[in-house]
Amino acid sequence: MKKKAVVLLSGGLDSSTCLAIAKAEGFDPLAVTFDYGQRHRVELEAARRVADAASVPLMTVRFDMRLWGGSALTSDRIDVPSAAEAHGGIPVTYVPARNLIFLSFGVSYAETVEARDLYIGVNSLDYSGYPDCRPDFISSFSRTAQLGTRAVDDGWTFQIHAPLQNLRKNEIIRRGLDLGVDYSLTHSCYDPLPDGMPCERCESCYLRTRAFEELGLTDPLLEKKRMKLGKKA
Repeated sequence: MKKKAVVLLSGGLDSSTCLAIAKAEGFDPLAVTFDYGQRHRVELEAARRVADAASVPLMTVRFDMRLWGGSALTSDRIDVPSAAEAHGGIPVTYVPARNLIFLSFGVSYAETVEARDLYIGVNSLDYSGYPDCRPDFISSFSRTAQLGTRAVDDGWTFQIHAPLQNLRKNEIIRRGLDLGVDYSLTHSCYDPLPDGMPCERCESCYLRTRAFEELGLTDPLLEKKRMKLGKKA
């Protein structure tokens, strides 16, 4: 019988690759996604598509981070900047402590279903500089997860897997393609158009498009967008 693993699944390129890796590494994944009041709610639909394609059960956890805002992804008062407008420091698209919150929910879920492994698709090379995507945070949280659960008394540990941590975006895509990930099902854009298509101007779109181009490929979402525009012409 395969061991269970909880996979945090946003529906984005990274987390979808992470789900495929968890399956390839022999786990029986349970995916969890978060409806936290994000403006780009199309990612919830993407998470469902990815989970269904992988034949993996998906749980949606709902809470509202709009109550305090503080990010362009949770507040209508803060505009999503273009990649060209992005400068040094932590960008306004950072959602305060989001991965800390997500991992806490994930560990609670994992403990309940007796899974001792949890996957998160954080990356600290081609990324926006978010502090909750860095190796030190993931390492520290692994220890916190043990101390804050039954693991500390029962003598076992949670293993927080971050297999994409030190990969460039093009390496992540190549790994996913090798594992059969259909990236046309995913979503990465911070500021999607009304029809859910990528804006092609935000930093997330830039990193994704550049990575596909470095592999000599076209992002399947851009192909889909061009086809839509062609039909309207």
